Amino acid sequence: MKKTVMLLTAATLGLSAGMAIADTADKRIALSNNYAGNSWRQAMLKTFEETADQAVADGVVAAADAYTTSENQTTEQAAQIQNMILQGYDAILLNAASPTALNGAVREACNAGVLVVSFDSVVTEPCAYRISVDFEEVGRQQIEYLNSRLPEGGNLLEIRGLAGVSTDSAISKGIHEGIEAHPQFKIAGSVHGDWAQEVAQKAVSGILPSLPEVVGVVTQGGDGYGAAQAFAAAGREAPLIIMGNRQDELAWWAEQREANGYETLSLSIAPGVASLAFWVAQQILDGADVPKDLTVPFLKVTNDTLDEYLESTPVGSVANQAYTVDDAKAVIAEAQ
Repeated sequence: MKKTVMLLTAATLGLSAGMAIADTADKRIALSNNYAGNSWRQAMLKTFEETADQAVADGVVAAADAYTTSENQTTEQAAQIQNMILQGYDAILLNAASPTALNGAVREACNAGVLVVSFDSVVTEPCAYRISVDFEEVGRQQIEYLNSRLPEGGNLLEIRGLAGVSTDSAISKGIHEGIEAHPQFKIAGSVHGDWAQEVAQKAVSGILPSLPEVVGVVTQGGDGYGAAQAFAAAGREAPLIIMGNRQDELAWWAEQREANGYETLSLSIAPGVASLAFWVAQQILDGADVPKDLTVPFLKVTNDTLDEYLESTPVGSVANQAYTVDDAKAVIAEAQ
């Protein structure tokens, strides 16, 4: 499919397919990923590998390799970036452990002539490109939805992601901004679920005995099902839990909907953003003029679309969308 897209693009430009890909056919791209301990990251890596393998097979780039640090440590990821520079990669795609702590390594890459495209958890170094959704809006929309369903408000439990990562900070900021606009809600407790079901379940189980009645749970993804299991184990009725597009969350939601009419909202960035980062990097290497900051919509599942997404999401995975080179061009054009 990717080869067809490149051929069609070449035809539009009045160039041969060989000329269209010649500028990046010898380029090498690496993915530096800080964490792979949940289903979203696994789906992200899988989507990247599928996109990258096809692009290499089609001769679009010479290599596209993925590397994940053994722990979510900025020092380890900085060393990984430095190794990529030494290995002669032309571009580094970066899902960062910190928005600021990797800036020195990113600057080294830029100074060495290596393109850096950060995505999902982005960096603030000016020389890098950034691709993300409006994570603050993800947080705000959770409170807006709760306000529409529970206008009288009440106590909320907040489940955060990985501490110190920009995504976690942005979603939490949006949640708290939403509460400022709807002060009938109050955060009664907060835990870190690390975007992982097992971690979230353990954290919620630990805090539940100290919490009053909770009407809603605001989340960041990968934690909704764990929260539901913790409430069940404690003998407490499940409140309105915002989900994060994981298959286990969607399946639990569907079961509860059939049993008692349970209804909620699920939203997250699509893991396929890694494929978008790949094509954005390829376009920049090919000479395209690309703004430093690109925003993509987040993927939302509602009661009306639940069955559709559940059917298309494999067990253990996440509702997803892969991006093509044409999608990348459209995102770039919209930002210009």
